[in-house]
Amino acid sequence: MPIESWLSQAFNGVSIGSILLLAALGLAFSFGLMKVINMAHGEFIMIGAYVTFLFQKYVAVALRGPDGPKEGIVFLISIVAAFFVTAALGYVLERTVIKHLYGRPLDTLLATWGIGLMLQQLARTIFGAPNVPVTAPVWLSGAWRITEDLALPYKRLFIIGLVIVCVVGIYLFLYRSAAGRRLRAVMQGREMAACLGVAVNRVDAYTFALGAGLAGVAGAALTLLGQIGPSLGTGYIVDAFMVVILGGVGSIPGTIISAILIGVFNAIFEMQTTATLAKVMVFVLIILFLQWRPSGLVAVRSRA
Repeated sequence: MPIESWLSQAFNGVSIGSILLLAALGLAFSFGLMKVINMAHGEFIMIGAYVTFLFQKYVAVALRGPDGPKEGIVFLISIVAAFFVTAALGYVLERTVIKHLYGRPLDTLLATWGIGLMLQQLARTIFGAPNVPVTAPVWLSGAWRITEDLALPYKRLFIIGLVIVCVVGIYLFLYRSAAGRRLRAVMQGREMAACLGVAVNRVDAYTFALGAGLAGVAGAALTLLGQIGPSLGTGYIVDAFMVVILGGVGSIPGTIISAILIGVFNAIFEMQTTATLAKVMVFVLIILFLQWRPSGLVAVRSRA
């Protein structure tokens, strides 16, 4: 097999891993750090995608048409808007429902699953059941042609770049800001943080909102890969949980490593099999690995 085919498949694996990482980053906070089984995470992804759709349909047209020179700027603004809209919804959900269910994982699973179904039905009522297209900006059309047989699509390169920006932003927030230090303090020792004067309930709300906002960014990025619909996030929720569990519950670095590994292995298996069989083989490898190392790739250190 030519070296270009291997390089192209490796790039596809990294891009798949980047998409999984975008979908799993928000879940790494709500599930990995807060121990909340948020089954509505996929619906936050869907909401972020629809925010981008609305920006293109109304804001871009109001400025100068969907194909005008301001289209790319509107798309970038829509990603930021998707973060804040879904973060606000996540904050409201945590304050009204989730805060009453801490320590009851089964109840949070059922409650968020029901909320997810309601959000899906609300999307069908507002936008309709059929999928709707979102046109990518002109500057994301085409591909970077390295050789005659190797071309890297600009859309996937943009998604990889967006993931890098999100990861750097999360690192700076967690380790270079007072709010991030309070978040880590609460996640590592809730009672001790409360004794030291940290507003634990406020940190819970902001943490859940951050996870929801990152899901919105994932939804905005997914509009570059195809049409969107009310069930957009359903196809990513299981993979997102798989990424978080394999990486190690509560470990952001582990989540990053596991997303890239899953994407690369999935791309390698697809070279010899079908897409469905490749996903099954990846699942089997993950189950076998967790049997040997239940804590995941990167276990979070804590005092027993």
